[in-house]
Amino acid sequence: MEEFSILSLIPQKSPFVMVDELLFSDDNVTRTKFKVRADNVFAMNGEFSEAGLMENMAQTAAAGSGNMARIEDRPVATGYIGQVKNLEVFELPKIGDELLTEIKVEVQVFDAGIVSGKVWKGDALIAQCEMKIFINQQ
Repeated sequence: MEEFSILSLIPQKSPFVMVDELLFSDDNVTRTKFKVRADNVFAMNGEFSEAGLMENMAQTAAAGSGNMARIEDRPVATGYIGQVKNLEVFELPKIGDELLTEIKVEVQVFDAGIVSGKVWKGDALIAQCEMKIFINQQ
């Protein structure tokens, strides 16, 4: 992928950034990398929380949307999680763990979409869910 700052693709700013690098993005799939750090707002007792995993998946979706906006020379829009379904957390990652997150767009209708998200630590699937996301194009 072309090299640029992940911060140019997402509306979130430090200290609320839960993605480090965009690895891949097309119309349907986005993959990011993220290293869990001790100073992260979702790190507690040496682990990255369930809420952090959900936000990581949501920001991966935002990075994909932001990358499309960059390609189409549009401003990066703000998105909102409308619903989380079927959240499964198999393991909480530890400080220092590197995560690979993949989002697949299942349905996109105008400014609303349903995405499925999965988070891996190495070869182990550690979390997954489905999210309804709404994009504010204003």
